[in-house]
Amino acid sequence: MNLDFSQITPYIPFMLEGIWVTLKFVAVALIVGFILGTLLALCKISNIKPLNWFAIAYTSIFRGTPLILQLMTFYFAIPQLTGYDISPFLSAVLAFGLNSAAYISEIIRAGIQAVDKGQTEAAMALGVPYRQMMKDIILPQALKNILPSLMNEVITLTKESALVSTISVLDLMRRAQVVGADIYRNFEPLLFVGLIYWIMVFGLSTIGKVLERRLKVSDQS
Repeated sequence: MNLDFSQITPYIPFMLEGIWVTLKFVAVALIVGFILGTLLALCKISNIKPLNWFAIAYTSIFRGTPLILQLMTFYFAIPQLTGYDISPFLSAVLAFGLNSAAYISEIIRAGIQAVDKGQTEAAMALGVPYRQMMKDIILPQALKNILPSLMNEVITLTKESALVSTISVLDLMRRAQVVGADIYRNFEPLLFVGLIYWIMVFGLSTIGKVLERRLKVSDQS
């Protein structure tokens, strides 16, 4: 175990800057995934067949192909097909956001269908418009039920974000690789960055548990 962490000490600020790159990318991808995933979930429970088919096909494609393939497709194929030079960050946001939307749509769909049908029937009997019913009655209850699953998706996306290092986004993983190549020692920077990922995931898990407890308290009160 010939470890020498003193060699990575000068590079620690450089690697720590990757936290903000990673968090920014994950946050934007999650916003894209949540908005699109909600729309897809509504399409899946809609009575309009073309919307059902589109949402099902979308989910099948993005869940049935590797995420790394989707990332490479956005980064390499779009410039080839369109002549537009897409940035690594935008490629990563699109790939992860669209992929996450497929999983989030299934989570939200299951949450909506878990809400008592009597709620929907009562709202319809009172003449509540469909959009208002979903926004004010169904979705808030569904979100309480699916919060643990949504937090798991956030954690998964945070860990899988390391894949963006393959297209040269200077996230945590890529910076560890740069440092390793510079000092000819890979284990120390990888271990250091692995610790940072663990702290981030632990923090997200703690936030999720706090939110769950608060929701339980609000339900009981």
